[in-house]
Amino acid sequence: MKHKILVLLLITSSICFGQFREELERPKDVRGGITNDAPPSLMLGFFNPENFTMNHAFNLSYTAFGGHGVSLGVYTNSMIYKFNEDLDIQVDASLVTSPYNTFGNNFSDQISGFYLSRAQLNYRPTENSNISIQFRQIPYGYGNPYGYSNYRNSYYGRSFWEY
Repeated sequence: MKHKILVLLLITSSICFGQFREELERPKDVRGGITNDAPPSLMLGFFNPENFTMNHAFNLSYTAFGGHGVSLGVYTNSMIYKFNEDLDIQVDASLVTSPYNTFGNNFSDQISGFYLSRAQLNYRPTENSNISIQFRQIPYGYGNPYGYSNYRNSYYGRSFWEY
């Protein structure tokens, strides 16, 4: 019986370590090891992270028409860097993939890839004026539901050149 009690005491006992009272009252600083409260410095001599903004978007879609179907996945990264209050640059870069379609592998190869959706330089010389230079890489006819050109096939039936 004594042997069983001794074994039970050994199994249930644990090792305890003492603590100093100063260690108990000192708050634990978990955040200090993760974040840096120092002001951001210039990277590469000219890039200030405070003036940089980045947003992400992910789209999944499926379209069926005329007996065919296309699924599309698009990841877009939008970045803005402000050089100063009057000058900034914006870039939207997209990665497109078509994991499933009924048109064949050739269609997937044509539509999948990296696109520079928008690259834009904005300059505000005065409060009431804005100068923008923009580059877009979008598919032909995208954004105009009434035709492939802004100058022909107008929704109102007249071409731009007929006015």
